[in-house]
Amino acid sequence: MQNLYDVLSERGFVEQVTDVDVRRILGEGPVVCYIGFDPTATSLHIGSLVPIMALAHAQRNGHRPIALVGGGTALIGDPSGKTEMRQILSLDQVRSNAEALRRQLSRYISFETGGALTLNNADWLRSLNYIDFLRDIGRHFSVNRMLAAESYRMRLETGLNFIEFNYMLLQAYDFWYLFRHHGCLLQMGGNDQWGNIVAGIDLIRRLEGKQAYGVTFPLITTAQGTKMGKTEKGTVWLDGSLTTPHEYYQYWVNTDDADVGRFLKLFTFLPIGEIAEAGALRGAELNMAKAVLAFEATRITHGEDAARAAWRAAVAAFGLKTVPMSIMPSSRIPRESGGVDTSAIPSVIKKREIFEQGVPAFELFHEVQLCASRGEARRLIEQGGGYVNDQPVRFFDERIGVEHVTDRGEILLRKGKKIYFRIIVR
Repeated sequence: MQNLYDVLSERGFVEQVTDVDVRRILGEGPVVCYIGFDPTATSLHIGSLVPIMALAHAQRNGHRPIALVGGGTALIGDPSGKTEMRQILSLDQVRSNAEALRRQLSRYISFETGGALTLNNADWLRSLNYIDFLRDIGRHFSVNRMLAAESYRMRLETGLNFIEFNYMLLQAYDFWYLFRHHGCLLQMGGNDQWGNIVAGIDLIRRLEGKQAYGVTFPLITTAQGTKMGKTEKGTVWLDGSLTTPHEYYQYWVNTDDADVGRFLKLFTFLPIGEIAEAGALRGAELNMAKAVLAFEATRITHGEDAARAAWRAAVAAFGLKTVPMSIMPSSRIPRESGGVDTSAIPSVIKKREIFEQGVPAFELFHEVQLCASRGEARRLIEQGGGYVNDQPVRFFDERIGVEHVTDRGEILLRKGKKIYFRIIVR
């Protein structure tokens, strides 16, 4: 097996490490490592994929991951990266969310016998005696050092609630508890968790006289500087009932050109060598690489069947060419496009006679609702943003007729780079 640290580093997961010995420790034998997920909703979202994938890589490389569901800490709320206090959830809400997250995480990590563990920190935090906790644990924490932590320092400007001030102590206690009861040596998390991770390492050193380690991940943003998983429609969830597999696939296939290689490293298990070659792809081949990214990401989250259905729907809608084996051959993406299911694809069936004389392009773009008005359609085409069968429309009143019908009996209209409409001509 490859050293886990090398795997995470070359794929872009590593932002900071608490000790230079992390790589050596991960190369000496199986290590128990953990990441926490607070159950503040019924589903995780794309922003949680980096830690999830890190745990999956740990398991694939012979280590034992613990997915810690924060049923206890969620009752308080983590102030890290937040400008205001999180909504306080009821105990029943937290319990329900925690169970949903346990099921969701099992898609990525195997919790079979001898595999990974899924634990809930409510099992040990809710039974703590407050006086004993302050005496045995709280005395090891310096208020001055806590206030210097970025997660607290940022909140001091807008107001830090006392209940949130306890969060660092509880997360540090989690790390010590997992170290003591499960032999956990490594905590991983987002870079905003640095202060909490360091606090846990310090607590283990004080209570046990032993060394533990931490790795943090960078905040992942798109090439446009936007936060991962945010779209015009809202959050992209990992739960198929909140974000359908088709919508999930479309999110990935619309990845910015500059992000394709980076996202293939982070969000798929494809070999790093194949991904490196994707960096040289351009034009149609780069679009094929996006299809591979979308397929693999969807397959990991929603399963093979859902990924194939989403891919075939995209083929039907956008006329994707067959992806050759030379484009990341380890991908399970279908290599031929037969038997496409078109039932879920926006389309309009037109009689061939309508196109005998041709239809002015701006009228057609308006009629199929690619544009809200004929004026908008005219401006779109005049500015070079209207396409027919991937060819730019030269004039706003250019007639679209039977000569534009492809061998598949359709006309494919496109607005800008990503908005398509397929007209079936019978």
